[in-house]
Amino acid sequence: MKKFGLLVAGGIAAIVLLANLGPIVGLAISLLIMYYSFKEFVKSDSTFKKIIWALIGLAAFSATVSNFPALIGLVALYILYIIYKNWKKEENIVQEKTTDPFKNFEREWSQLNKN
Repeated sequence: MKKFGLLVAGGIAAIVLLANLGPIVGLAISLLIMYYSFKEFVKSDSTFKKIIWALIGLAAFSATVSNFPALIGLVALYILYIIYKNWKKEENIVQEKTTDPFKNFEREWSQLNKN
């Protein structure tokens, strides 16, 4: 039953992630432009270049703010990561129970008492 819940939550998170893929790409591009404009702003010596880079940075900042739905997509990506981690943890627990008979003493004791 737990795997079914993880599967449903993972499906919903994947749909939300795919729906917000465009804003995530837009956010990444605008953050890259904003970072580059800041670096060039700090490097430039003339006032005119500083004004131009500041305007480019402000335009990139406004594009970054307008891509707010990308944060929902990033949260969905994090939820998918957590679900994947829990899914793998459950598989490891099942494998431990089946491969090492001495991990579960109660099971072995009940098998001995049946004979």
